Amino acid sequence: MNAINRYELYVLDEGEKSVEVTEDTKIPNAATIKIVKQDHTLANLLRSQLLGYPSVLFAGYKAPHPLQPHFLLKIQTDGSITPAAILEKACTDLIGMVATLESKFKREFTMNNVEGGVQEDAYGVPTSGAQWESGGSYVDLG
Repeated sequence: MNAINRYELYVLDEGEKSVEVTEDTKIPNAATIKIVKQDHTLANLLRSQLLGYPSVLFAGYKAPHPLQPHFLLKIQTDGSITPAAILEKACTDLIGMVATLESKFKREFTMNNVEGGVQEDAYGVPTSGAQWESGGSYVDLG
């Protein structure tokens, strides 16, 4: 079988670095960053965040092969900040956005339970007996 062991997709080997930065010698203010044990999910998030900064001229990524758990991120800036520094800023901003999303998500669930919102089971079916105006339950197919 061609597939590698699942744990090799996310566990770093002994002495393996998770991020390697290589300055580009042909393009000014550019670098290629290899991020190991990650996939398109993180790559696309980083690319999208980087393109939102006015000092970033180019940000793109490629995943060389599906069986190789890494991607290459190419960043070019206008020279006011280094590619490594703007990547660090993008990561910090993304972590902040995820933390904000998590707190809003938790707050909504807490408020729904406290304020007497409609209680649902694991399948989204109301357990409080919500019904349509006609009297039948909205999950009643009969």
